[in-house]
Amino acid sequence: MTENIKSVEDALKDVAIASSASSEEARSPPSRSTSMRLSQMPSPTHRHSFSDQLRGIPPSPRANRQPSMTHMGVQELYNNPHTAGSPDPTFAGRDWRTITVAELVNPEDLRFVEVDTGIEAATNASFTLLLIDSGAQVLLIRTTSTEKSAIGTFDYRDLNQYLLFATGSLQPREDHLAFFQELAKKAQQGHKIPLKDAKNLGTKEAFVTLPHTANLTKAVETFGGGVHRIIIVKEGTTKVTGILSQLRLVKFLWENGQSFPSIDQLYPQAVRDLGIGSQQVISINGDKPLKEALVLMDNEGITSLAVVDNLYNVVGNISTVDVKLLTKGSSAPLLDNTCIHFISVILSTRGMNDGKDSFPVFHVSPYSTLAHTVAKLVATKSHRMWVVESPSPSSSGPPTPAAQPAVLHLPHHLSSSPQATPPFISMPSTPSVSAAALPGIHMSGRLSGVVSLTDVLNLFALASGLHPTDPNDMRRQRRRSSSSSMVRGSLDSARSSSLDVSRR
Repeated sequence: MTENIKSVEDALKDVAIASSASSEEARSPPSRSTSMRLSQMPSPTHRHSFSDQLRGIPPSPRANRQPSMTHMGVQELYNNPHTAGSPDPTFAGRDWRTITVAELVNPEDLRFVEVDTGIEAATNASFTLLLIDSGAQVLLIRTTSTEKSAIGTFDYRDLNQYLLFATGSLQPREDHLAFFQELAKKAQQGHKIPLKDAKNLGTKEAFVTLPHTANLTKAVETFGGGVHRIIIVKEGTTKVTGILSQLRLVKFLWENGQSFPSIDQLYPQAVRDLGIGSQQVISINGDKPLKEALVLMDNEGITSLAVVDNLYNVVGNISTVDVKLLTKGSSAPLLDNTCIHFISVILSTRGMNDGKDSFPVFHVSPYSTLAHTVAKLVATKSHRMWVVESPSPSSSGPPTPAAQPAVLHLPHHLSSSPQATPPFISMPSTPSVSAAALPGIHMSGRLSGVVSLTDVLNLFALASGLHPTDPNDMRRQRRRSSSSSMVRGSLDSARSSSLDVSRR
């Protein structure tokens, strides 16, 4: 007990001594205290940088994490991708050759416009309400607002032809020069240009019809011959009940492929082994003016064009659908700017509208499976997939592009609200990145061919024992009609010249 009391007393003495020393330090002169504190502070020159501080951080556990899939698993998923949705149970167990075209179309998708509608009203309505919001790709032309039959169509290809006319790039034959001059005079004076006159500016898409009772074999056979769309009418009448496109049919067959063994067995095979596609590809250098690309598409009768760099690597794609970005007067400088610059505008617009990044080009390699190719066509809603040379048969997937999209800077007097631009007025352009500066080899590869929806449906038709016409015949016909006649016949004869393929 005595020892414990003594140890406590000793501890209290130590505390008292420390307290006394602290009091004396507090009574010392301020200068001495300040100098002592400053001498004990570290020098600023010894401060460690942020990178030095990170050197001691342990490595991330992700570095030791095992991949969730093996390389073979990734390759299997790449070659045989899954469909976006489950197959429609309505068609389970049914032979696709017995399914009618009426089961794939919806009358609510139809968008009509009267033949006397002004071209400006038709394009404005179609883009803001009909084409973009509804997803429709074509307008049906009728004589009156109550008519249920169509005498023609108006699509992005027609709009491209009108745009070329308005900029003076569409050159008529000599015997139609008076018609062009009269139409140009109306446009410059601000008069309405009827849709029927605008439809007479160039070549037209074949107006093909099928009765709603026709089965899919007739549609596959027709599309496999190069027709892009079929107008579905009520049997025995001219009343339109729907529009069937190549893309809609390919999407249907892809999503329900497991129900159709004759088609499903083709998907695991490589594009090269199936021998589909064409090696005669029409392309344009990215440094060429956009106007030249639009003229080339019109002259060749095609709806999309590959854009390549100086080494023939694919760096982008321009289609007639992209013409919707050129309908405002403030967009006129784009026509004289480069194709590469327009691609950057396309990607920026898609990013703003869709809220997600977009690849500048979609491509496959000769070693890609048909499943991989069709999955890309359906996912991107494209009509063509460019075939590029791949350094290895193991992959044709594009890396994420490193090129940043260019920004469109319009002159100050054009950056306000859009205004109509009279025909034949050229407007200034803005500089753009050169094709030589793009890493095309890293974005895709050297262009070697193209696979289209027509090629896919032609393959399906042949594999099913059907007899489609050679799609190359239709392609040559489009090019001949584009080059030989820049002005086509009146819409008054469209009804009698339409083709009912069910009667073949």
